[in-house]
Amino acid sequence: MKIKMLTAAVVALASTGAFAQSSVTMYGVADVGIEYLTHAGGDNSTVRMSSGNLSGSRWGLRGTEDLGGGLKGIFTLESGINIDTGSGADSSRMFNRQAFVGLQKDGIGTLTLGRQQTLLYDFGLNYDPMAIATRYSIIGQDGAFASRADNAIKYVGTFGGVTASALYSFRYNGQEVPGQTSRGAEYSAGLNYATGPLSVGAVYDQVRLGLTAGVADTGAKIQRATIAGTYMFGPAKVFGGWRWANQTMADNHVRSNLWWTGLGYQVTPALSLTGAVYYQAFHQTSADPWTLVASADYALSKRTDLYLNMAYAINKKDSDRGIVSVVGVSNADQPINGQNQFGAVVGIRHKF
Repeated sequence: MKIKMLTAAVVALASTGAFAQSSVTMYGVADVGIEYLTHAGGDNSTVRMSSGNLSGSRWGLRGTEDLGGGLKGIFTLESGINIDTGSGADSSRMFNRQAFVGLQKDGIGTLTLGRQQTLLYDFGLNYDPMAIATRYSIIGQDGAFASRADNAIKYVGTFGGVTASALYSFRYNGQEVPGQTSRGAEYSAGLNYATGPLSVGAVYDQVRLGLTAGVADTGAKIQRATIAGTYMFGPAKVFGGWRWANQTMADNHVRSNLWWTGLGYQVTPALSLTGAVYYQAFHQTSADPWTLVASADYALSKRTDLYLNMAYAINKKDSDRGIVSVVGVSNADQPINGQNQFGAVVGIRHKF
């Protein structure tokens, strides 16, 4: 009897130790507000409830397993939610935001496979003054800063103050097609350096276009290169950056340069203010839109905050740039050529 009891105790302890080496965490963000938007598709204004304004509303599962020797197995499954209707943000897939699994090793880095945020997205989270807010931020000028890639292999490693990253997607939007290994591929590499109050980063990204099956691969592609920095002094943080883009379609090239600057200021432990200016110059056209953004955020607790975001888009006659994210934006949200657009959203966000 004593031997049986001792054996049961050892098994129980061993099982407890094994389970202690693994963890799965459920997390999420519930963000919803009321938005006022002018010139939505022309001369119309609208007042509406909108989900995911400062942060995309979501829920997810994140897990790790200690494999020993500093090696860990990791995974993330993340799904977008429309808080205003309770529906999924993408009806075609459950985990539309992220779905990946990989390995993490101390001193070497993290290697993951699946649907993942691109390096441009990671870059924007650090160097966009509005941290890729759907309403309103740099993605009103270039939606690639909020892009994700299917079928992606991603590496991130930090060595002292330097972080190196790389991403390759076999087909960034959909499934791979036999015989079309380059079509729809995405290549990306980045470096980031942080020391004290200073941080500087750069990313190069290239995506191959021509995703339609049966159509010859013409070599169409979009290239982007971006560099930015931040500097903190006291309660203030200054932002500045530049992004070059070149879209090649046969012999046609569409180039643009996007500049931005901004300032974040922690007025009190609860109240923070942010201002940002974005300007994009298109080569060989007069479509050079501006976006001006101001934001106030008040923390009721560590998990719940109230916010007010305002933005104003300035368009010339050849530009119809809106202030709402250009990722999946409907025509009803876009102003027509030459019209300016104003928007304001007040809302509440809870993180769990």
